[in-house]
Amino acid sequence: MIPDVDPRLLRGFAAVAEELHFTRAAARLFVAQQALSRDVRRLERALGADLFVRTTRHVTLTPEGERLLPHARRVLEAYDDLAAAFGAGEEARPLLVDLNTDGPSTGRLVLERARELAPGCELMARFESGLTHAAAEIAAGRLDVSFGRVAGLDPALRARLDHQPVRFEPLAVLLPDGHPLAGADAVPLDALAAETVYAGAGNPRTLEWTDLARQLFAGRGTALAPPAPVAVGKEEFRRVMAKTRNPVLVTVDFLDMPGSVKVPLVAPVPLSPLSMVWRKGFHHPGLDALRTAAAALGADRGWLRRPADSWLPEGDAAVMRTR
Repeated sequence: MIPDVDPRLLRGFAAVAEELHFTRAAARLFVAQQALSRDVRRLERALGADLFVRTTRHVTLTPEGERLLPHARRVLEAYDDLAAAFGAGEEARPLLVDLNTDGPSTGRLVLERARELAPGCELMARFESGLTHAAAEIAAGRLDVSFGRVAGLDPALRARLDHQPVRFEPLAVLLPDGHPLAGADAVPLDALAAETVYAGAGNPRTLEWTDLARQLFAGRGTALAPPAPVAVGKEEFRRVMAKTRNPVLVTVDFLDMPGSVKVPLVAPVPLSPLSMVWRKGFHHPGLDALRTAAAALGADRGWLRRPADSWLPEGDAAVMRTR
């Protein structure tokens, strides 16, 4: 007979299984590492099976652990649903909201509106720079919400997430001061032929963004800049921009940077499909406020209306139709 199992033990097991590291899993759960280790041993005794292979340097799942993990996740989702239905669960803790960058953004506007709608909730901003990285953090429980291009995520990771379309963000290009196109009101895509444009190539956190750029420039004669270390901070950005002279693909709301001019792209208007993303089965009043805020801002500002002359991959358009 399968014994009754305390959901706390399953939650501890799932955290270690996803982190493959007891210290990180304990920090994620806000518990002492020793207490987490005891809980895992209790679960192993209750099930009569070793769930992890532990060495001084590595933690790996045993075949029994691999078999338990999907069942544990389903049980924990059911407990979370039950807790939400009766007003319990994670509502008391802060909601961690990733805005990708500490600057003006659509996510920042949604967060500020949500704070007005739910003043009793603590909505804390984080800046993880890229949905590829942030989505993995959400699935692991270290983040709650992020914004970005869902169609660019690995399908296995997407299957563990929910999303809400927020905005079709028009794209722009940052041009170095003195560039022949820097004085234009708008830059046609064809005008970037023979240019080398930086779009985060080599940054593992922003794979979905680089993929969008690759599709946008395919067949247009525009090359993507090769992988390079990410310039952190405005002064580093100015220095690298002056050195490489490479235009940079951004959204129209991207913050102004020294040594460069931001110009919208046209003919056609390329779009970045922005969604809000969270874990499947996750409930929190702050998430409700964010979803309400995104819908209201989108309706007020026409964020989900596509311009007539616009470009968007069909896969992204299909994802954005999933409401």
